[in-house]
Amino acid sequence: MKMKKTEYGFTLIEMMIVVAVVGLLAAIAYPSYQGMLASGARSTVQADLMSLASALERHNASNYSYKGAAVSSGDTGKPAIFTTYSPASEPEANKNYELTINAVATNGQAYELKATPISGSIVDGDGDLYFFSDGRKGWDKNANGTLETSEFCWSC
Repeated sequence: MKMKKTEYGFTLIEMMIVVAVVGLLAAIAYPSYQGMLASGARSTVQADLMSLASALERHNASNYSYKGAAVSSGDTGKPAIFTTYSPASEPEANKNYELTINAVATNGQAYELKATPISGSIVDGDGDLYFFSDGRKGWDKNANGTLETSEFCWSC
């Protein structure tokens, strides 16, 4: 009686094909994953800007002006309520944006908030986000330093 010879294992060609397929999938998935991380960071800072706007409204209710809400009772710069950290739920080491009070009207009745991406973070070069006291929102998506008409939204 003859014994059958059975081979087990993979050939080198089969292994190379598997590695190529996995590499292709990774090449397609990684940029999408990075985009989702950046989108999540933008959503977080949008919530942070809304929290800062609420804090400014409380400041206005107490002082009848938006003036003096920044650090050292200044009108612009880091907000006094969030001096070292934005109100997001992540640790400060993970923050991706710097929140500032960008402008306050001379009569103290209007403001502009700005979230600037931190260099080296996942949103570096993604453009600043803005929130205005009249409810307008802006995202300098092309990161050219100015808000164009088409950029007055957070989901442009």
